[in-house]
Amino acid sequence: MRVFRSSTTLARAAVVVLAILCAQPVLAAEPVLWKENASVPVAPELARFNDLLSQLAERLKPALVQVRVGRSGSSASGDKPEPPNEARRGTGSGFFIHDSGLLVTNAHVVDGSDSIQVRLANGRRYAGKVIGRDNRVDLALVKIDGAADLPVLPLGDSNRVRVGEFVLALGHPFGLEQTVSFGIVSRKGAPLSIAAPGFDFIQTDAAINPGNSGGPLINMAGEVIGVNSMAARNGSIGFAIPSNLVKMLVPQLAEKGKIEWGWLGVSIGEVGDEEIEKFKLTEGHGVVIRDVVPGQPAAQGGLRANDVVLSVDGALMEGPKDLQRVVASTPVGTRLRLSVLREGKAEDIEVTVGAYKDSPLDR
Repeated sequence: MRVFRSSTTLARAAVVVLAILCAQPVLAAEPVLWKENASVPVAPELARFNDLLSQLAERLKPALVQVRVGRSGSSASGDKPEPPNEARRGTGSGFFIHDSGLLVTNAHVVDGSDSIQVRLANGRRYAGKVIGRDNRVDLALVKIDGAADLPVLPLGDSNRVRVGEFVLALGHPFGLEQTVSFGIVSRKGAPLSIAAPGFDFIQTDAAINPGNSGGPLINMAGEVIGVNSMAARNGSIGFAIPSNLVKMLVPQLAEKGKIEWGWLGVSIGEVGDEEIEKFKLTEGHGVVIRDVVPGQPAAQGGLRANDVVLSVDGALMEGPKDLQRVVASTPVGTRLRLSVLREGKAEDIEVTVGAYKDSPLDR
C-alpha cells in the first residue's frame, strides 16, 4: 500500500511541474541580421564566364614565380641608415618562358642585386642568375639551374591586342602569394615618361601594384601579351612591355647579355600644323630633325637641323615614333637611306646606324 501511495505522489508532482513549465512565457527567437537569397540563380552566361576565368587563372599560376633580390649597401632614404653591407631585400614577379629554367622579369627588379632567389608556385626555391638585362625597356632574363620540365607560359601576338579586351595581371604584389587582377586593355601607347625606343606599351586598368613588376599580362586565350612593368603613381593604370618586343629582345639578351640599340644622334619632333607651310609640305606627315649631335652618325651622314624625314628605306614615316622604332631596331653598322625634304627640295641621305648612347637627345 505504501508503494502505491508513493507512486501516486510522484505522478501528482510531475503534473504540477509540467503545468508550471507550460505557464512560463516562450522566449522570442533571435533576430536575423542578414538576408539570404540563395534561390536566385546566376545567369548561365555569367556563371560560365566565372568558371572559365577561374579555370584560366588556375592553369596559369604554376608558371608564375616570385623573384627575391638581395642587395648590399647602405640606405639613402631613411632617417636611420642601415649598417654597411647589411642586405636590403626586394621582391618582384616573373614567369617561365622555357622549361629549362629561363624566366622573364623586369630589369629594375634585379638591378644591383647581389643574390637572386626564385620561388616557384610549389614553394621550392632556387638561386637565380641574370643572363641579360636592358634598362631602356626594363626587361631582364634570369636562369635557374637544377630544375627541368618546368611549366611555361606561351607568348602571344601583342600586335593583335585590341583596346577593350579582357586581361589578367598575375604577380606577387607587396610580397603576397600569387594574385590575379582582372581588367581591360585601356590603351596602346608609350607611358608618360620612358626611354623605350618608339614601341607602344600596353596600358591596362588591371591592378599592377608594387611586387607585380615582371609578372605576365594575359589575354583570354591564356597567352602572355605583355610583361607588367610600371604603374601610375595613383595606381589606377599600369603598363606592360608588349610580347612582340619581348620576342625581339630575348634572343639578344640570351646571346650577348644586353641589347645593342641603334641610334643616329638627333633630336626629333612632330610636324606642327603651323610648320607645314614653313617646311613646304603638303601634309603634316614626316619627322622634323630639331637638332643633330656633332660627330655622331646623323651628322656624319649629312643630316641637318630642320630636315624633314619622309621615309627610311622606302617606309613612310608618319611621326617620331616610326623613326625611333626603325632606327632602334636596326643592327649597328647598317646603312639606312633617308628621304628628306630640305628647304622644300627632296634629297636622299645615307646614314650608318651607330650604337645607342644615353643622351638628352632622343635618337
